[in-house]
Amino acid sequence: MRMFDPEIIVTREPEFDTKGMTVSWMREGDTLEAELDKLIAEHKLIVTPLQRQAFVGKSKHLYCSNDEHHFSILKLTSKEKNTDFFRERTTKFFNELNNNVTTVNLVLPCHKDYEDIFTDPDALYQSLIEGIYFGCYRFNRYLSKSEVSPLKVNLVTTSVESTEKILDKTNKVIAGVMLARELANEPANVINPVTFSEKILEVFTGLPDCTVEIFDETKLKELKMGGILAVGGGSATPPRLAVIRYSHPEAVKSVALVGKGVTFDSGGISIKPAQNMGWMKADMSGAAAVTGAMLNIVDLRLPLNVVAALPLAENMLSGTSYRPGDIVTTYSGKTVEVDNTDAEGRIVLADALWYVTGESPDVILDLATLTGAAAVALGDLAAAVFTHNDELASSLIASGELTRERLWRMPLWDEYNKHIKSDVADVKNTGGRYGGAITAAKFLERFVQNSDNWAHIDIAGPAIANGSTSYTKTWMTGFGVRLLTNYLGELK
Repeated sequence: MRMFDPEIIVTREPEFDTKGMTVSWMREGDTLEAELDKLIAEHKLIVTPLQRQAFVGKSKHLYCSNDEHHFSILKLTSKEKNTDFFRERTTKFFNELNNNVTTVNLVLPCHKDYEDIFTDPDALYQSLIEGIYFGCYRFNRYLSKSEVSPLKVNLVTTSVESTEKILDKTNKVIAGVMLARELANEPANVINPVTFSEKILEVFTGLPDCTVEIFDETKLKELKMGGILAVGGGSATPPRLAVIRYSHPEAVKSVALVGKGVTFDSGGISIKPAQNMGWMKADMSGAAAVTGAMLNIVDLRLPLNVVAALPLAENMLSGTSYRPGDIVTTYSGKTVEVDNTDAEGRIVLADALWYVTGESPDVILDLATLTGAAAVALGDLAAAVFTHNDELASSLIASGELTRERLWRMPLWDEYNKHIKSDVADVKNTGGRYGGAITAAKFLERFVQNSDNWAHIDIAGPAIANGSTSYTKTWMTGFGVRLLTNYLGELK
């Protein structure tokens, strides 16, 4: 098993040794054969005619060596022409790398050869460096035996100074992504509302321009946050609301972030089927993503004022669980008829959204593994985004394309309101079988004090481990951290 955190440095000179490997890139096209022959001659590589023919043809990978060193040549084909190519292929390479290899020379590609894909060279090199970390990531702390193999990666380039800046920024972004992944991958007997709150205090206490406040059950009752209290009422572990604030002295915008933090979702009285219920340890992936993004915001010193509210609860069954038919009074004073206790995420988000939008931020974003309906509609390749604001939608979608945490815009029409109409309360927490992701978004809209600058992102599909890429399989993905970081980094 590779270690989680490889040593990455920027250098002009590669290291050639018997336990090392050099990786270079080529692009499908008219110059491929000439470039390949030049590399073979320069390093005296041993390549058979059959290997050469295969690589010039359909093969994407040429593995070869000389008497002292191993080489991997990776080819970009026309079908792979997208902003995920370097991240995906680098992840796959490091994921499959033999433990005997101790040093990798990664020859950085020339941006000019790929500027039709990446207009910004920083985005190209950041995606490649992200792939190194993703390829080395393992969530293996609970294995009684796991091999830890040190790995040094040399980023070989003539532009050392500019690449070091990109590496520094990427290291900060990756720290947020890995924080989110670690939180989501932990089992529910380790991460619950209380321990999640403790982790937030551990990470953010003492960071510049940053404060943390944890509302315990006494404070929640005082504030009359009935949504969080209802959902968390069936668990032996009490709910929490974690509030992280970052205030930059030269802030240009104010932002509110909200992340669903249901640390385990059994469904409550409306219990889920047993199959794949274990995945529900990651029903707090929205809160995990917001936590990771907040760490990035602080570390990158983004010129923003940001408040993040994380409603943390465990939806369990007991004699104190809330029930179908209950009427819950939320922090806003609005009442909710509980039609299904497994539609709990929107109820905890109602309190948190009303809390942060009362501060009139310029932008409001919430992330939640909210509905299976979103995953049914879009699979695991994209999250659903809901907003009335065309400019906000376009900016978020553009960030999604660049980071490959993609979004697809869904309708937010008022005609869907009839499906969540209640005869006994202000709103009902489910809207029937059809359009479930949309009716959930319409429910949340009731608790946003100015929905003109609000976007809801349903990450139910891509937040969970899936086989859509080499870096999303096996473990929870941390989806949304890079998306939010990129979007907020461009906010003017």
